[in-house]
Amino acid sequence: MTTDNIKALSSYRLVQAEESLDAARILLDQGLIRPSVNRSYYSMFYTVLALLASRKQETSKHSGVISVFDKEFVKAGMFSKELSHWLHKAFDLRQRSDYAAYIQVSNEDAAQILEEAGKFVAEVKRKLVEHGFL
Repeated sequence: MTTDNIKALSSYRLVQAEESLDAARILLDQGLIRPSVNRSYYSMFYTVLALLASRKQETSKHSGVISVFDKEFVKAGMFSKELSHWLHKAFDLRQRSDYAAYIQVSNEDAAQILEEAGKFVAEVKRKLVEHGFL
């Protein structure tokens, strides 16, 4: 993969992340909590995919993406454990709200996940720019 292709893929993944954040905001404003949580999580997922693309890595499984983020970026000190916590929390809430029966997610929890997702995307994007991948 050429440097231009890597940058293009990272940029594409960040567009997906930003679109997912926008969708999460709109959905939450309309009282659609479950879909908002889903989109908030996916904004983080796509952001990590952009990060992986910058290193010519990829994985399609959510657990694999989260594991690589923790192992290669958080443990290495590039990102704080707080970002890892936010990603795990968003993944867990998305899983439960999408697949578990009778789960009610509060508006407050959805708003918090959305806020954390926005900070997550901004921080990873900042690092990608700082390291010349955008």
